[in-house]
Amino acid sequence: MEQHRRTLVKTITWRVIALFTTIIVVYAYSGDVKKSFVVGGVANGLKMIFYYVHERVWNRSKFGITKPPEYQI
Repeated sequence: MEQHRRTLVKTITWRVIALFTTIIVVYAYSGDVKKSFVVGGVANGLKMIFYYVHERVWNRSKFGITKPPEYQI
């Protein structure tokens, strides 16, 4: 199981990448630099929170995880 700190660092680094992606897409669509940063900042702030919660919920789930054998030869 991951520590909260690891999940938080993963969340932040991924959202930085996504932030720049959003800024570029909004700028390409609108041509407005200020709007690009506002939309990018708000959208990615919310997505960071949702991603963190999503990761913590999945860390509690046993879905798709096999239990290692109690002994190995």
